[in-house]
Amino acid sequence: MNLFELPDLPVAEELTTPLLGSEKIRIERIVSTGQTSGWYDQPEAEFVALLSGRAELEYENGHVLPLRRGDTVFIPPHEKHRVRFTSANPPCVWLCVFF
Repeated sequence: MNLFELPDLPVAEELTTPLLGSEKIRIERIVSTGQTSGWYDQPEAEFVALLSGRAELEYENGHVLPLRRGDTVFIPPHEKHRVRFTSANPPCVWLCVFF
């Protein structure tokens, strides 16, 4: 699979493609074109790499983290956060590792 071979854009809903999964780790490619999310409170840690596009994460304490192509972030378990913004052009291509 090529991480940058994308479906016809824009997509109505985020497109999540599982790349690898086991009991201890899950790796996904996510394509966003303007979608946002509700609040996440995940039991696992998450490492995120934004491969293309621009995005903003918002944390429960009100901190907003702008992300651009190439940025990475580590989100510890149970750190409440949400995706506040994703660009549509260029689309956001995320590589997410849950462990």
